[in-house]
Amino acid sequence: MRTILTFFIGIGLTASLIAGCGDDGGGGGVSVVATTPQVADLVRNVAGDRAEVTQILPANADPHEYEPTPSDAEALAGADLIVRSGGEVDDWLDQLVESSGTDAPVLVLIDHVKTVTTDGDTDPHWWQDPRNAVLAVAAIRDEVDDVDPGGAGAYDANARRYIGEIERLDRAIASCIDRVPPAQRKLVTSHDALGYYAARYGIDVIGAAIPALTTQAQASAGETSDLIALIRSEEVNAIFPEAGVSPALEQAIADEAGATVGGQLWADTLGPEDTAAATYLGSLRANTRTLVEGFSAGKTACDLP
Repeated sequence: MRTILTFFIGIGLTASLIAGCGDDGGGGGVSVVATTPQVADLVRNVAGDRAEVTQILPANADPHEYEPTPSDAEALAGADLIVRSGGEVDDWLDQLVESSGTDAPVLVLIDHVKTVTTDGDTDPHWWQDPRNAVLAVAAIRDEVDDVDPGGAGAYDANARRYIGEIERLDRAIASCIDRVPPAQRKLVTSHDALGYYAARYGIDVIGAAIPALTTQAQASAGETSDLIALIRSEEVNAIFPEAGVSPALEQAIADEAGATVGGQLWADTLGPEDTAAATYLGSLRANTRTLVEGFSAGKTACDLP
């Protein structure tokens, strides 16, 4: 990836120019910039109609490969608050914030949730456990209350409503997954992005086509061969490719191991507008339905709120 600083030098932007361009006359509300689709959706549910929320990363895009644009800098320069996921998924924001000249506070959600480590690295996919989303919503509520005290009543009410929705869906997902025998809950995905989900709902992570927390890594021939052998020995029913990532490797592994390719999962991103996975809660529902169907070879299905 090109450095963001070089990017700004190349297009000749200055902080003062960005600030001027960022004022789009969108009313007197609070302007919040969020890095990823998941974070933006959480913020929108807390902010309601009182704040304008700008989402940097588009839907169905791999955050590990994102290249910033001039409009990103414009949005940051005019922001009252910046909310980021934290960790490797949006570490491209650091130089972008510095170069934009913004003095807006930055809320890093990974600092407010319960994280796990994989091979010594903090797993950045915290939102895959809905209990972490509850903690993130509380952090967003507290921050927007500080930035816009006049809207605190509305923000607090929105957060309470949304936390209730998250908790109801969490319970429903747990009940749904419990319908699949534990011996069949064996997960193979594109990369190590569903660890929090698996831990929350009692799923055994067998492996990943890319055995890393980022899609920028590559699997060696030996690692792929070992995964194929493990899939066979564990009698894994399905391998699940992730949205935004080519499924070619997963298909080749499934063909070699005698498994099927299940439906796609929403791991690092959300779906486009007007799709079932266009929201955070929608992505959890879609993933759960896909996993339950794949784990059970189509014998189990669930209705989720």
